Amino acid sequence: MTRSWVAVTAVTLAWVTLVGCSAAPKEQGDRMDLQTSADRTLQELKEADASLDGVLDDSAGYAVFPTIGKGGLIIGGGYGRGALYEDGKVTGYTDMTQAAVGALIGGQSFTELVVFQTPETLANFKKGNFSFGANASAIALNKGAASATEFKDGVAIFTRPNQGLMADASLNGQKFRYVPLEEAGDEQPGEANVAASRDEPATRPVD
Repeated sequence: MTRSWVAVTAVTLAWVTLVGCSAAPKEQGDRMDLQTSADRTLQELKEADASLDGVLDDSAGYAVFPTIGKGGLIIGGGYGRGALYEDGKVTGYTDMTQAAVGALIGGQSFTELVVFQTPETLANFKKGNFSFGANASAIALNKGAASATEFKDGVAIFTRPNQGLMADASLNGQKFRYVPLEEAGDEQPGEANVAASRDEPATRPVD
């Protein structure tokens, strides 16, 4: 049994395991934690580059992945969950899976922001079978970087390292799935507060 065959087999098994997971966390508390993390990450990205605001405001929507993990000396790849925003509100959950065989130096952890220029591109993403090819490239987010954003096929990708060296910044092979809020068991944007108010007991008048 060759080492390459072992590596390919391991990647395949890892891929099958990840694909078997849902794009959205199963527990409501975990989904709320993901939304909170995405909100915090989005704010940090805007603080790192003020020009990002204009790009997001003009977009049809964007997906925020607070943490994508990549790593392995022989087996490469990555996985991360995120939230999709439309009109500044979370409308669903998404996950990214990337499998590859090759030498990566150490582990990597980074944030990824995928911005959709048009409603058509966003609709294609929401079909749940969206991927990046060999020509996809990311913009390293730092001060002023977003001001020179150029969309390719209606998409712009920004990355920012969390930890580890970005030794392999390739986006080739990234595959995305999407689950809307209602299918995950959450309220539609803006409905949570209304639902909560219905559950509050009526206040009795003071005698």
